[in-house]
Amino acid sequence: MATPTLSPSIPPTHPAVVITAARAPLSTISVPTEAPGPGEVLIHVLWTSSTPFDLHQSDGGLGIIPPHLAGGSFGGTVAQLGEGAAAGARLTVGDVVFGFDFRLPRARAHQTYLTTDAYMVSRLPAGLTLPEAVAVPANLVTAFHVTTADLGLALPWPRPADFNAGGDGGPTILVWGAAGSVGNYTLQVLRHWGYRNLLAVAAGKHHAHLRGLGARECFDYTRGDVAAEVLGYAGRAGGGADGRPRIPYIIDCIGSLEGTVRPISRVAEPGATVAVMLPVIKRHTTEDVAPEFEMDVSKVLPGEWKEGVELKGTRAFLYLQNELFKEHLQADIIPALLEQGVIKPNKLKVVEGKTLLERAEGARKLLRNQAPSGEKLVWRVADE
Repeated sequence: MATPTLSPSIPPTHPAVVITAARAPLSTISVPTEAPGPGEVLIHVLWTSSTPFDLHQSDGGLGIIPPHLAGGSFGGTVAQLGEGAAAGARLTVGDVVFGFDFRLPRARAHQTYLTTDAYMVSRLPAGLTLPEAVAVPANLVTAFHVTTADLGLALPWPRPADFNAGGDGGPTILVWGAAGSVGNYTLQVLRHWGYRNLLAVAAGKHHAHLRGLGARECFDYTRGDVAAEVLGYAGRAGGGADGRPRIPYIIDCIGSLEGTVRPISRVAEPGATVAVMLPVIKRHTTEDVAPEFEMDVSKVLPGEWKEGVELKGTRAFLYLQNELFKEHLQADIIPALLEQGVIKPNKLKVVEGKTLLERAEGARKLLRNQAPSGEKLVWRVADE
């Protein structure tokens, strides 16, 4: 098989943003542009979105060896196709696409060209802008993964017309941190598959929006004893009458030791499954303080969980272990749900800056200061 070569119009190198050390200023370097091999696609990256995981890497050095090229979500145009990548005429050069990859430096988003597998790419649906689309994949992939892999709930695709999530709207599911991106998409996914007993914890200013996404009832973590309030509501709604937990499924979309995990430990009853986004943040980063993390959820609050509570640490990167999701989640399911209007993108906050590096640093600063609230940070990668 011949070695893949770049099209003459594509530059052999391109700029990329890298982490040189934890909490150090970001840098830009020149990296090789890799020609796509069989089943691969080369994308000219125009937009990306930032996630807390980006901050965990840049401020906490989580799981990286500097210099580290970061970024998961990308949006741009197809610059070149490898052999077989156009199978079924799904992708063509010039298509506007978006996606989420994380596995190798060549596929990460904080650079102006990336090379990835075609099944990691979604075509842009009509009526959606690229900045809107790039806000979707990382967190929507997480919503699918936490629901199926960690909670063990069914999300069959294509969704059968007669699919039944369970009697009376399915089990009660608590989404803590529902105003964030993962929480937003989790509510929308569960609603589409017929789960109706959805409870949401978020600041009160987000409650009307969350009810529109499918939450049956919302609770404000800033007021009173929210754990007792949530359990009281679930009990009055009939939960726990058969000896099972009042809330059998709980998703912690934040993973903050004191902010979310500790109050959830008071909600979780024997028999409940609790999925916590990793890493658990033991100490949040600030301009002056380095963060602290825990990657093993079993070591979080030892002795404080009721016996019989099942703890799961959510790692969205493992979604590729599901063969259906590997081949179809980004290639087919996500664009279909967006095109049908089932999934509505987050509210956006565009990070401005004169250069790629300025925009990357601006996004990091906003994440560090915990500035986003019910919105997703997006920023331009390539200037042209």
